Amino acid sequence: MTNNPAETTGPLKGLRVLELGQLIAGPFTGSFLGYYGAEIIKVEQPGVGDPLRKWRMMDGDTSVWWAGMARNKKCITANLRTDEGAGLVRRLAAECDVLIENFRPGAMEKWGLGPDVLRAENPGLIYCRVSGYGQDGPNSSKLGFASVCEGYGGFRYLNGFP
Repeated sequence: MTNNPAETTGPLKGLRVLELGQLIAGPFTGSFLGYYGAEIIKVEQPGVGDPLRKWRMMDGDTSVWWAGMARNKKCITANLRTDEGAGLVRRLAAECDVLIENFRPGAMEKWGLGPDVLRAENPGLIYCRVSGYGQDGPNSSKLGFASVCEGYGGFRYLNGFP
């Protein structure tokens, strides 16, 4: 488990969030909800964890990026590509208010974890999908890393970066 205060406070206290994904887009969303008191359960790939754990190592094996993004989260591992891992996620999602994922469009459905499946058990589940180019359309299958999406959307031009 990562740093998680014994007693959370804030306007989102009592909200339970299941975070599936890695790097920045999805985990950043979970971090914000955690700052405001939500309980965040982050699911990571077994044996590897979130690749962000290894970005910009500062003090031995501590990543500043990971320290910021993992704050206020409980971390567990599950292989979403196996029946056992997907089953664990389905059970957790049944007990959560929000699910955040930032995989390529179609990945969650391929693993049997799409919104239709999870909402069958938990109709009130808020299913948040974070992707660079949306869930459908001509560019939806492209990887959506920040700098590429910023350039594609014109943000780099607006803030002065080439």
